[in-house]
Amino acid sequence: MRSPIFGQLETSLAEYLVDVARGASHGDDRTVARMARHELPRLVEALRAVLDEHAPDEYGRCPNCRASRFGRTPAPCRAYLSAHLCLVAPDDEQPAPVERTAPIRRPVVLADPRGLMRAPG
Repeated sequence: MRSPIFGQLETSLAEYLVDVARGASHGDDRTVARMARHELPRLVEALRAVLDEHAPDEYGRCPNCRASRFGRTPAPCRAYLSAHLCLVAPDDEQPAPVERTAPIRRPVVLADPRGLMRAPG
């Protein structure tokens, strides 16, 4: 069961991010500039704080991510990977959507009662 305190934190943070994104996307130039001067430094500091919590140890592993059965999770941790993919990786480095095609049909081989194999048809 989720903690009510965490639920409030999650909701208020989600609402804040929606407000910032909406303001940046739909505000006039003056509003966007004012918002960028005020909110952008706060967002950068928040991201830095998260990444500081996930700074790799001397073995290159995140000391805060949950340990797996066989030790720490692989490096880099999800916090660094997510930040890099969202902020640094250019759009052309993002994986292209997989084109869906019809599956390859393989012929079914039926067993002959005499133990010989034959193809249907």
